[in-house]
Amino acid sequence: MHDGRATVPAPTIPGWRLILSDRSRFWAFRQEPFPVAARRAGAEPDLDADTFDEIQALVEHQEGIARQVAEQVTP
Repeated sequence: MHDGRATVPAPTIPGWRLILSDRSRFWAFRQEPFPVAARRAGAEPDLDADTFDEIQALVEHQEGIARQVAEQVTP
């Protein structure tokens, strides 16, 4: 028996766990901790936003911080 509602796949961001709250707010939690240097540079492992596009942009910004720090450390 079906309830008539379409099943929509949940959005995903590789390496991050996403939660959609009962108030339709997105939360993202990084599955692996950022290195200490990335955290010191401002990379946040837990984020929240109103839309999937916003959370995706925030995640990319945090990953960008981590990449930049890694490039500075790696000769």
